[in-house]
Amino acid sequence: MLRNPVVVVIGLMLLAALALVGSMGYRAGPAADAPAPTVEPGARILRFGYNIPEDSALHLASVRFAEEVATRSKGRVQVQVFPAQQLGTDDQMLEMARRGELDIVLIPTAKVSVAEPAMQYADLPFYFPTREALYWMLDGEPGQMLLDKLRAIDLVGVTFWENGFKHFTGNRPLRSPEDFAGLDVRIMKSRMLMEQFQAFGAHAIPIDFHATRQALLDGAVDAQENPLVAIVSMGLHEVQTHLTLSSHGYLGYVFMISSKVFDGLPADVQDLLLNTARELTPWERDETHRREQTLLDTIRRAGVTVDELNADERARFATATAHIPERFEDVIGADILARTEELLDAAKTGGERIVIGLDADLSRECVAAGLGFRRGARLAIDEINAAGGVLGKPLKLITRNHHAQPTAGAANFDHFASRPDVAAVITGVQSGVVMAQAEVARRTGLPLLAAWSAEALLMAEAPAGDPVFRVSASDTLVAPYLADHLLSKGPRPAIVFENSVWGRGNLDAMRGLLRARGLDFQLALAINRGDENFTAIVQQLAATGVDSVLFVATPHAGGHFVRALAAQGLALPVVSHWGISCDDFWKQHREALAKVDLSFFQTFSFIDNPRLPARRLAGAYMARYGVDNVRAIPVPQAVAHAYDLVHLLALAIERAGSTERVALRQALEQLPPHEGAVRHYAPAFSPERHDALDTRDFRIAQFADDGAIVELSRPKAAP
Repeated sequence: MLRNPVVVVIGLMLLAALALVGSMGYRAGPAADAPAPTVEPGARILRFGYNIPEDSALHLASVRFAEEVATRSKGRVQVQVFPAQQLGTDDQMLEMARRGELDIVLIPTAKVSVAEPAMQYADLPFYFPTREALYWMLDGEPGQMLLDKLRAIDLVGVTFWENGFKHFTGNRPLRSPEDFAGLDVRIMKSRMLMEQFQAFGAHAIPIDFHATRQALLDGAVDAQENPLVAIVSMGLHEVQTHLTLSSHGYLGYVFMISSKVFDGLPADVQDLLLNTARELTPWERDETHRREQTLLDTIRRAGVTVDELNADERARFATATAHIPERFEDVIGADILARTEELLDAAKTGGERIVIGLDADLSRECVAAGLGFRRGARLAIDEINAAGGVLGKPLKLITRNHHAQPTAGAANFDHFASRPDVAAVITGVQSGVVMAQAEVARRTGLPLLAAWSAEALLMAEAPAGDPVFRVSASDTLVAPYLADHLLSKGPRPAIVFENSVWGRGNLDAMRGLLRARGLDFQLALAINRGDENFTAIVQQLAATGVDSVLFVATPHAGGHFVRALAAQGLALPVVSHWGISCDDFWKQHREALAKVDLSFFQTFSFIDNPRLPARRLAGAYMARYGVDNVRAIPVPQAVAHAYDLVHLLALAIERAGSTERVALRQALEQLPPHEGAVRHYAPAFSPERHDALDTRDFRIAQFADDGAIVELSRPKAAP
């Protein structure tokens, strides 16, 4: 039963009548014995729930939010504020808001991350150099990207408020990672926090927050982390002797509105709610910070020794946890972390380095490939920097997201070309994007290094002097290779292809090869980006009696295609180009794939690879990203292609003696032999050839029962 809710009554728009308010899905209100709110006739009621008690900065900000909305709306809405879990737990209120039964909620990011894992962003330990840097990110583009993700779970993300930054407490000084060695540390249940304390050599033990004080008192754990307000409110300072002001993590709260409610509000009301909450964000943070001074006085009076990390000590913790953002970038989002890294890097001053740009799809349908490029390039850069860098300077990777859009890819390439510190740009997967970027590369002279794009038209007919280079298959060679495999299934193939430059190019090339053998496609069916209904296409294939089908399209279309095949029970061999493998296709469609005979084109595998550089790369990948088997490395060809391209670029920079664009392009055409992960390059490029791979690198693969990509046909031994 709800008791004594703090009710802030506000008026907003004379909307129809109180009966209309009841029709909007509000399930619960104050109990019968609670004070009745003052209700303006015809006013709209919005209920606001959160877990924070009344004596808190978050509660005061919530009350101010309601008061400001009242003033600005001239008293035509009612906002009822329910603190201290009066409407339920965080989890319960979150689900109420998602169903449209609660209008506004303020929930800790850690609790929201159960439904939207990207909200672990602010929990990254020692990732943000300063408090101000974190605020800059949360209030800027990365924060908006996080908030936008909430739409997928029926919430409108508005802004980030806070309960303060987390600090360490223990019974001894905790000023270095080594100070945690062997300690049992209480954490809330979180894989990221487990990683954090394991990096310090401690044992992380999940314990409920309300049981933390007793666990410390009993000696079940030795240390813990929390904001100052939590440390004092739970009396943790009474059972610990040392506090380390580390500000290593952020206890953020997400201000959210139910999308089911928000979408039904007039536009001016929507703007009023959004703008008021955002304008109060600096005040709420300042009030939280101001109160922390009083909390510190309370902690010191209890006899606790208070230390604050200096810059060198903080740097040691940051080094110990530097791997954690990379381990969780597939959870938080490589697009968000890449943008954060770029912004933080732009704020740094001093230090010469050579920048390698990476432009990839980090948010649409080839995210796994984009992440593979990032990881392969990083691993190569780490090796090179550990050996002294290039020309005595370290390499630095800056990543941008082209969203699978040619205009975005061209704009990103233009941005990189405008920077004098960028030596070259690695890119892929979508051919339309890479073709648009190639136009910019040829206009600016900045080398474009394609790590995955088979489009035959990408490469110039006379490559000498062209700044486009490729460690990737070319459809000039892929078409006859796939034709041989397709015809091994029978003489009556069909083709399903996307209506794009890449899809139509494959249709023309494959049709020419078939006609040269006196054959042709029995059916040639074009699909458009975004098509999802493949029932009619599968029925056409079945009615025509084809004995195989060549598929040339993206993972999105591929998923719907294999599901349609499985649903209709059509046992038809499908041979696909490599487009479907640029994301986690098996994980998304495993049930359908168990009923479909699918094989597809690839250029690289870590599994049973005899090449020493490939095995070394696999070992480095598994150690850095917490993978325990080469079979579990996703999109292996993206990793290996980007890795080799960085090493080849480093060789070219050394040979050119600078990153001057003409000199660097000439050096790429005159490289010495190099042992790469994909193959032995002897050499990779020449003035007459800017393609590094050939049919000796090609293979046909399929998904194994565990999702690993395994070879059906092995390539010939590369020279």
